[in-house]
Amino acid sequence: MENVFDAKVAQNYIDRINKLTPETQPEWGKMTVDQMLAHCSVSYEMVYEPEKHKKPGSIAKFILKTFLKPKVTGEKSYPKNSPTAPQFIITERKNFEEEKKRLIGFIQKTQQLGASAFDGKESFSFGKLKAQEWNNMFAKHLNHHLGQFGV
Repeated sequence: MENVFDAKVAQNYIDRINKLTPETQPEWGKMTVDQMLAHCSVSYEMVYEPEKHKKPGSIAKFILKTFLKPKVTGEKSYPKNSPTAPQFIITERKNFEEEKKRLIGFIQKTQQLGASAFDGKESFSFGKLKAQEWNNMFAKHLNHHLGQFGV
């Protein structure tokens, strides 16, 4: 798994994002490119802008930790057309340039903070995660959706 905390890896994600245009079409799925950028930012919003999202209740969190955490934080890639959690569904169109800038900013901030800032950090859905689990979650999600749009 690529290390999102490494400057060269983070720059590679940014370079891939910069290859996108407002006209870029998905190879699968229903999202437009602007919606995909906003969708990818949700993971980071839960870290940096938690007030934007409702935390799951104790029963929901137990279910998420038990059944979803290994799939989300493990090394195995997501299959095409995987189900999406409700808070990640973006239905309205977004401003492409604004969403691109936001996502790039989140990637840069995460890289600059480094793995140590994430080791033992509490996740909205999965409780405390190791830095490697945060890395896997961010890297898998970015790779999945950038691949969806051919970059």
